[in-house]
Amino acid sequence: MTAPMSKRLSKGYGTLPVLKQESTVGSVAGVVLAAGSSRRMGRNKLLLDLGGESVIRRAVRAAVDGGLDPVVVVLGHEAERVRAELSGLFFRPVLNPDHARGVGTSLQVGVAAVPTSTAAIVVILPDMPFVTASMIGAVVERYRATGLPVVVSRYGDTEAPPTLFDRSLFTELLSIAGERCARVVARRHEHQAAVVAWPAEALRDLDVAGDYQDVRALLAKG
Repeated sequence: MTAPMSKRLSKGYGTLPVLKQESTVGSVAGVVLAAGSSRRMGRNKLLLDLGGESVIRRAVRAAVDGGLDPVVVVLGHEAERVRAELSGLFFRPVLNPDHARGVGTSLQVGVAAVPTSTAAIVVILPDMPFVTASMIGAVVERYRATGLPVVVSRYGDTEAPPTLFDRSLFTELLSIAGERCARVVARRHEHQAAVVAWPAEALRDLDVAGDYQDVRALLAKG
């Protein structure tokens, strides 16, 4: 019998050996990119219900529970409605007035908003509902164990968030225009990157209406 996804995600992770060096110190912040307009979904997907809570609340709660501090939530489309969904959670809202220009602008707004004492950031896409607090914590743990400037998540053959970037790469993230600035920086430093491996099915995201129905059905199965 195949184990539920939640149990499979809690098992061992990683494909690279842990390097024996001094652990990285300093807080690791989260940057949750929540400014998009969800055009393909036809309605704001961040406000959709999954198991009794909204998509955005689920993602920010995972970031908080995963030990990220602070959790910066970049808002844009329907900012006040999205922010209201996060009542009671510890997070730092920041507005991206240029969110219509693409997710790259939101990432840069988030990077600029983290405290100067932050050692690194973990970039999170809230429309990936199978990213859990334990996955986020594992990414941070790998960073602290290796001291490498990039930690990427790999789902089968695909790399996707959560992705960690050390402060030494913030200037690069801020200087590259376009929607793929994070991917460009990660590829540029792939020789200095640690990899954390996850089941391919955890890559599911919410893009169109059919995705929402599929994810709800999977969550209902447990």
